[in-house]
Amino acid sequence: MRAAGALFEQRACAELQRAGLKLLDRNYTTRYGELDLVMLDRDTVVFVEVRHRLTSSHGSAAATVNATKQAKLIQTAELWLSHHPAHANRPCRFDVVSYDGPIDKAAMAWCRQAFEAV
Repeated sequence: MRAAGALFEQRACAELQRAGLKLLDRNYTTRYGELDLVMLDRDTVVFVEVRHRLTSSHGSAAATVNATKQAKLIQTAELWLSHHPAHANRPCRFDVVSYDGPIDKAAMAWCRQAFEAV
């Protein structure tokens, strides 16, 4: 399953780069969790969570980014910003890129500003 996750992270990164975003970091890991992709959209730092679900019997891939996961992403993003002071004062957002379906047929859905840090 880890290999599939890496594949979808690579797909998402390539699509976002085609859309003009610049990769800053990948798989940034802390005790709170991991940031799949950290990208720059003009002057906005974008923390991207990439999700894949083979079937939607228990909900969509995007729906798995629940309040608990969001809190972990926010904490991890705060640490990333503290370790990258050049970006600390930039606007930030949290995006979710999700893929639902079989690996070879899963279409990408990109939810910009999927949630906010409060």
